[in-house]
Amino acid sequence: MHIGLVGLGKMGGNMRTRMQRAGLTVVGYDLDPKVSDVGSLSELVEQLPSDAPKVVWVMVPHGGPTRATVEELAGLLGQGDVVVDGGNSRWTDDPIHAAMLAEKGIGFVDCGVSGGVWGLENGYALMAGGSAEDVAKVQPAFDALRPDDESGFVHAGKIGAGHFAKMVHNGIEYAMMQAYAEGYELLEKAELVENVTEVFDSWRVGTVVRSWLLDLLVKALQDDPGLSEIRGYAEDSGEGRWTVEAAIDHAVPMHAISAALFARFTSRQDESPAMQAVAAMRQQFGGHAVRATLESPDVPPAKE
Repeated sequence: MHIGLVGLGKMGGNMRTRMQRAGLTVVGYDLDPKVSDVGSLSELVEQLPSDAPKVVWVMVPHGGPTRATVEELAGLLGQGDVVVDGGNSRWTDDPIHAAMLAEKGIGFVDCGVSGGVWGLENGYALMAGGSAEDVAKVQPAFDALRPDDESGFVHAGKIGAGHFAKMVHNGIEYAMMQAYAEGYELLEKAELVENVTEVFDSWRVGTVVRSWLLDLLVKALQDDPGLSEIRGYAEDSGEGRWTVEAAIDHAVPMHAISAALFARFTSRQDESPAMQAVAAMRQQFGGHAVRATLESPDVPPAKE
């Protein structure tokens, strides 16, 4: 199979290598000429054989960059060809992109991709949305990218289903990471426990909480005991927010995932206005002591 790949960053570059190892011919395009095989999208399309449907896989940032890439490909590809959006696009963008391409007879597949920088060796979990006909045209690439066992790939449903499934996957990931993080903080603050990293390491085999995330947390703790080199600031990629919004739209209670999302917002505050208000109210109704800010040294410190 010949396939075009747009976007050769951390994920896209490794995906190109994995597909090449499986025997696929990959023509890659990136804005960075040092990693790009061609100088433009049009050159990429020209290098794909004309005797079979042309498949172009897009791995660029969601939103404007993806929209612009799809628009350009709509003018370069033709009847029976397929565009795959493997980035973290919002699922509501997929029908828009599919309709744009359908005007030219071009198919569209949205694909949620999970695996990160480890996917090159371990394979990627792939969640595809689109027609069975279009998914079949991309199947050799799916088979090259997926893990070596029988799991790891699913045709999740119609257009948008792949990105929707990946969105929920990332929402679950938020909650799992938050649970491990809160457990870590409690163990660190309890003087009774002297070997926190070793405790987490002991959970990696035989327990019901073992997971790849736990493996990665243990590695981080072993590399940087106490995590002294990392600031407690966590961004969100957008998919956690989208998951909570979808839960609201479908009236699905989402206690853990929404709490994990809000915890990330808290991490970005040097001082929490909400907790300042809580402290102020406790002082007002109960005379509870409050801690002084650096700007107000005259306020007496709270008694422990």
